[in-house]
Amino acid sequence: MALPPPYIEQMTKLLGLPEAEAFLRSFQGERAYGLRLNPLKTVSGSAAFREMEQAFQLEPVPWCPTGYYYSEASRPGKHPYHAAGLYYIQEPSAMSAAELLAPAPGETVLDLAAAPGGKTSQIAGKMNGSGLLIANEIHPARAKIVSENVERLGIRNAVVTSEPPDRLSARFPAFFDRIMLDAPCSGEGMFRKDPDAVNEWSPAHVDMCAARQADILDHAAAMLKPGGALVYSTCTFNRVENEDTIAAFLARHPSFELRRSERIWPHLERGEGHFVALLAKSNDGLAEADRDATLCRRTNSVPAGRKNRGNGAPVASADLALFQRFAADALPGFAGLGLGAPLRFGDALYWLPHDSRGRFGETDLQGLRVARPGLHLGDIRKGRFEPAYALAMHTTAGAAAWVQSYPPDAPELSAYLRGETLPARPGSSGWGLVAVNGQPLGWGKSSAGQVKNHLPKGLRRP
Repeated sequence: MALPPPYIEQMTKLLGLPEAEAFLRSFQGERAYGLRLNPLKTVSGSAAFREMEQAFQLEPVPWCPTGYYYSEASRPGKHPYHAAGLYYIQEPSAMSAAELLAPAPGETVLDLAAAPGGKTSQIAGKMNGSGLLIANEIHPARAKIVSENVERLGIRNAVVTSEPPDRLSARFPAFFDRIMLDAPCSGEGMFRKDPDAVNEWSPAHVDMCAARQADILDHAAAMLKPGGALVYSTCTFNRVENEDTIAAFLARHPSFELRRSERIWPHLERGEGHFVALLAKSNDGLAEADRDATLCRRTNSVPAGRKNRGNGAPVASADLALFQRFAADALPGFAGLGLGAPLRFGDALYWLPHDSRGRFGETDLQGLRVARPGLHLGDIRKGRFEPAYALAMHTTAGAAAWVQSYPPDAPELSAYLRGETLPARPGSSGWGLVAVNGQPLGWGKSSAGQVKNHLPKGLRRP
């Protein structure tokens, strides 16, 4: 790999000649591949984990208790357990940021630059379905990818938005207990994975990224409650976007302090590299929080009902009754949806999560671009309720009226993932789940000896 001379000069100055040589040699080595278990669906020591441990040659990632290195040749992204949401494929270094943030069930958390969803899913696993998680991604196409990962992993308490930080800070001043900012950066840690990142790198690009990071950090600070925690992370190595950005932020925000910062280096650890910093906002920051909130409201007010924004509506009792009847028939063991309220977007019925104090509701989303306003329960069409894929992935096989479960290598399972109809087992009727070793993959509808496939077309394999 040919690295730009200014980059080599930058890293030699930062590390010193002997260590810089080892660092630069690491770009000629092999990448590290990682996956992270989804604790909403499986844990280490389970039967599924033991199967994956052998099939993927798993080795633990030292800084993440749910993270594992895997053999590239094992291709876990092709395994049915991936389709069932048992794990998320993630670069090992990137797992460090959510571990440092350490969110807890019941908290209100923001992932401010969420795509493709790795840190969102890691945060959700730690929240265990309790509390409110907002995953924001400014680019709508990438926000859609976040939504798809949230659905596959069975996350019920996440709202996915697609807004610039200034519009979010106008809506949510001093609102969040914890904020994750995996900042857009120059991507020096992507060089082994993506040659285009090398071609795009320049000192000017580094400076541009640092300016953008400073702006996003300021809006993140305005959204954090006094006493809250903010993790800033990048996948780059230069000081400008890391230590210097944090130092400048602390100078602008005296109510914050740096609690911890870490670097993962590719020549010292098995990973592509990461920088993480934990920032805490003191309770003495009430006055600064009030100033930030006033400034946000004054300069960046969000118009309710803005054209092309997703504005939900309360759910009619008749529509809610349709879902309740469906759940009674198809999900007799359903454990419930947690703190929240139903919300209708067009034909779609969602369960909008609330924060632990019940303060978050549909009015908080008005005027915002919303990619996913909570858990998609299903659609109301011509007086019928049709369940959503997200509901199948959130529930468990034990809750369903019937389940057709297959081992990973079963031909019926491959047929289902291709979108084909399956033969029905005796006793099944109506809506039920198709699963791999008891882990739901999606809905099927049994009638006349056949199970009609309701796996979304975009998820079907060739």
